[in-house]
Amino acid sequence: MKRIYLAFAAVLMSAMAFSQGTLTGTVTDGELGGPLPGATVMVRGTSTGTSTDFDGNFTLEVSQSSGTLLISYIGFVSKSVPFTTTGSLGTIALQPDAEELEGVVVVGSGIIDLATDRRTPIAVSSVPIKVIQEKIGTQDVTMTLVNTPSVYVSGQAGGFGDTNMRVRGFEQDNTAFLLNGQPINGMEDGLMYWSNWSGMNDIANGIQIQRGLGSSKLAISSVGGTVNFVTKATEMSEGGFGYATVANNNYIKTSAGYNTGISDKGWGMSVMLSHWQGDGYNEGNFGEGQTYFISVGYRPNDTHGFNFLITGAPQFHDQNFTKSISSYLENGLRYNNNWGLYNGQYMTERRNFYHKPVANLNWDWNISETSQLSTVLYASWGRGGGTGNLGNRIRTADGYIDYDAIYAQNAQVTDGIGVNFGSEPAYITRSSMNLHSWYGLVSNFEKKFSENLTWNVGVDLRTYYGEHFRVVADFHGLDGWRENIRLLDQNNDHQPYGSFGTYKYSLATESYKPSAWGNTFRSFSELQKTDYSNDERISYGGIFTQLEYATDDFSAFFQGALSNQYHQRFDHYQYADQSLINGTSEQSTGTDLPAGITPGVDSEKVNNVGYNVKGGLSYNPTSQHSFYANAGYYNRQPYHDNIYLNFTNAINPLTENEKILGLEAGYGFSSTMFSANVNLYRTSWKDRVSTSSNVVDDVLTYTSNFGTEQLHSGVEVDFKVKPTQGLTFNGFASVGNWEYKGDAVTQITDEDRNVISTERIDYDGGKVGGAAQLSGGLGVAYRINSMFSVDSDWRYYDKLYADVGAIKENLELPSFSLLDAGVTFTMPLGIDKSKALKIRANMNNVLDKEYLSELTTANFVEPGDETYDGINVTNQGYFGLGRTWNVTLRYDF
Repeated sequence: MKRIYLAFAAVLMSAMAFSQGTLTGTVTDGELGGPLPGATVMVRGTSTGTSTDFDGNFTLEVSQSSGTLLISYIGFVSKSVPFTTTGSLGTIALQPDAEELEGVVVVGSGIIDLATDRRTPIAVSSVPIKVIQEKIGTQDVTMTLVNTPSVYVSGQAGGFGDTNMRVRGFEQDNTAFLLNGQPINGMEDGLMYWSNWSGMNDIANGIQIQRGLGSSKLAISSVGGTVNFVTKATEMSEGGFGYATVANNNYIKTSAGYNTGISDKGWGMSVMLSHWQGDGYNEGNFGEGQTYFISVGYRPNDTHGFNFLITGAPQFHDQNFTKSISSYLENGLRYNNNWGLYNGQYMTERRNFYHKPVANLNWDWNISETSQLSTVLYASWGRGGGTGNLGNRIRTADGYIDYDAIYAQNAQVTDGIGVNFGSEPAYITRSSMNLHSWYGLVSNFEKKFSENLTWNVGVDLRTYYGEHFRVVADFHGLDGWRENIRLLDQNNDHQPYGSFGTYKYSLATESYKPSAWGNTFRSFSELQKTDYSNDERISYGGIFTQLEYATDDFSAFFQGALSNQYHQRFDHYQYADQSLINGTSEQSTGTDLPAGITPGVDSEKVNNVGYNVKGGLSYNPTSQHSFYANAGYYNRQPYHDNIYLNFTNAINPLTENEKILGLEAGYGFSSTMFSANVNLYRTSWKDRVSTSSNVVDDVLTYTSNFGTEQLHSGVEVDFKVKPTQGLTFNGFASVGNWEYKGDAVTQITDEDRNVISTERIDYDGGKVGGAAQLSGGLGVAYRINSMFSVDSDWRYYDKLYADVGAIKENLELPSFSLLDAGVTFTMPLGIDKSKALKIRANMNNVLDKEYLSELTTANFVEPGDETYDGINVTNQGYFGLGRTWNVTLRYDF
């Protein structure tokens, strides 16, 4: 018996000894050979894990006699490593994976909702930093996503930063865009102005687009999807880079960055500066801008991590607007009539200029092994606007603006004071200014109740104050500009002062140069504002929660969010406010208000409550196969610009919360050679407001549809094949059926939002325009050797309809395909391969395909009409860009 006890004790001591066993190893980059700091090392099926240090080394205490380690690193293919004993596992090399985000999320891991953070599958595509750096060239960051299903990008012909990206046929105001977990869609209208984010190409560490419901835990309603921009943070190791890009149409860009690395005391800093300028592809599309990025990190211990980041991209770019096909055919596909000459020097009527600094402070707190709190406090300050005309424009015989004639016209004006719509013709260039201050907080608490059950809860708080007004950008020889103040009576009907026997006006005598840097800290006198002046306050508060249960072969989740949105509008111009009136007629002293005029400028306050719920489950019968199904319902508040009627203080009775029901299902297959995903979706969207714009004969109008219902359904396929080492094929296809249902109230307004017409229109069965409902693509990348690689992408678009809002019979554009190609030469410099010289050359639209990328009218062909590729030439729109090229020389150290 004693021997039995001794044997049992020996076994027990052996087991106890092994429970203190240690596994060690080093995780490296299988392509470049360097260490991978921050790689995740987990024992499969448990919560036991650790991360590699700065040299890629790890040490892990294990409690079982055998098992499997799962080694993962964002941007690399995960690897399973079995173990049967303690000790060293040696060097574990991970291979790069172009489909995953490259670069570690150093801060904000609980805020940045990447698909890898949730076990339940979704329709997702990722763009790593390597692809961004190599393929972006002179394009907007949106163009990095064109090789993914159900994504369509148009508007490049408008100028630098003027692209428009749609996901599953939904406009940008219905796709959630996040910067390190921070919402960045416009608070007023939900739109994205990519010129404000021209520096994203330089600071993005990766981009992930989650189509449809997505995995975001925030109190947001991502109808089309969610796009996560993950920026660089303070880098762990010392190093830097410098590069220069040259491209067609005199484009040049230079950029440099440096990382101090994290010191022994936990401090580190990363900085980046860049400058770009170019003539633009079309006439009169000049642009110039800079990007700055400063990130300071501090890790006092393993429990807390802080990172402060500030970035901005001040820029200006001259714009091209949609115009008739016939005008392009007559004047060339690069025709832009928004500019002209004065004394032989270039002048433009349409210039966008903006500076939007963004700052955020991230705090990650590892409370315990099972609890974590991640918080980001952020702010942005937008300053800038866009120029246009007021008064009597004169054009040359070939359609350009005749500034010589305009100066001559203005020289004839009595007393040098121009009057809008006055008896003496006059003209100025005005700036429509958009200033805002935006502050917010997002915080997420995560608790692991067990190895399988995780709970998240958090808050999303935002407050926004915007200012909108016009000032004079250029008097063109005038001494001042007078604008009749349009007052509104108590019923919010437009009533000029003249109808009351008085004549009051604003008189602007100061001009403000349209400059991004110059307007960053400039103040504007209320007395110098003209045409309109109004502000708004928008405040938002939301709470969200998520519960997820996950095992090796099954997972399920539930999410819920509740939010309240507060709106108020302040009108300083259309209502009787004595501080504005700096001029009077002989009939009035300017001190008496006409009867019936409301002296107040504050609108009624509007509060809207919204909510969303979504859930799903997945099943993985084997390591290669996965199935999932998700469902979500959103009750979303309308945007601010849809609440107030015709840009007055009147509440629009036609707006109400939008209702969205989303259903998704999918299947995924993955192996070392081949992987593929199939996604099905159906999204019903009711009680929405949609707006489209159009320019006809230099008159800009907006068409708004209230009470619109859309039904979007479709199937998406993407795949990747690696037949041999160094050769990769990627492909995608998406087929959608996006239609309007029922009828809606259609309202047409001018550029000043004056109502031109209102009527109820039947649009049942009409096709949703603005994005191709059928698209597909095929890409190939081949690494010839360690120094040379080539790649090419082909895309096809069909079932593209005119972007005219809700309409019964929509116009289908001709189908088209595009081919892009690139070549990369990389020369390592140094034994550790940490230094490298890279040359990258791109050519987009290699075959110089001529195609219509967007139409904003739907004029069908009638007998005798002139046509282009079967389309009536009276239609307004854009042609896509022809062949373009760029070459980049980059040095990493």
